Amino acid sequence: MRIYKAKNETDMSRKAANIISAQIILKPDSVLGLATGSSPVGTYRQLIDWYNKGDLDFSQITAVNLDEYQGLGPDNEQSYAWFMRENLFKHVNIDPTNCYIEDGLAEDPGAECLRYTELIRGLGGIDLQLLGIGPNAHIGFNEPGEALEKDTHLVKLKETTIRANARFFTNEDEVPKYAFTMGIKAIMQARCIVLVANGENKAEALQKCICGTISPEAPASFLQLHNNVFIVADEAALSLVEKTIPIEQSIIL
Repeated sequence: MRIYKAKNETDMSRKAANIISAQIILKPDSVLGLATGSSPVGTYRQLIDWYNKGDLDFSQITAVNLDEYQGLGPDNEQSYAWFMRENLFKHVNIDPTNCYIEDGLAEDPGAECLRYTELIRGLGGIDLQLLGIGPNAHIGFNEPGEALEKDTHLVKLKETTIRANARFFTNEDEVPKYAFTMGIKAIMQARCIVLVANGENKAEALQKCICGTISPEAPASFLQLHNNVFIVADEAALSLVEKTIPIEQSIIL
């Protein structure tokens, strides 16, 4: 596990974008696992900037998204399909037919979960998976619990997750209560994982991820078992980690 301490959110975004851009340059036909939420937005902006400068080419890239709200279609402004179009896809030369996300309107959730699991397997797995982290240490929408689902599944969101995501909606009542999410197996089988985190509200979750006991009660803690993880976080997010592990600019565990 490599930990990179950033000065602020802008520095965090640039450092994460550097890792992703290296993946794209070294393997132009990479399969990228992408995340939504506020944490990766700056990273996407940096990638777009480098694309506009001619430094990156997305034409052979395949993208698979972590999750999608149940009940929201791709034309809903709160859907993650919409988020990805607005924050990345429409700004670069990625082929829309190579951009995959769970179908939030699927009539048969079980069949949709199986389809998405098989899709990722058929692509040969994920080369690089970008992750955020929830305040309760969830990754994707793999919520804390007694056990973790290994494959794509429909999950009932915890109240803490609903409250955290309410900022994207008019009010908390509008936040969907269920979501499709990539399973922990697909995430852990990614050849490289990049987790971004910023802000004091992520400090406890990041401490559990890096220093805590490996447990389904803190899904991000399983990243300790992966052999190629980059944690890119700002000083506030790393504040509790640094009480256990002194970090200057970077550290390898």
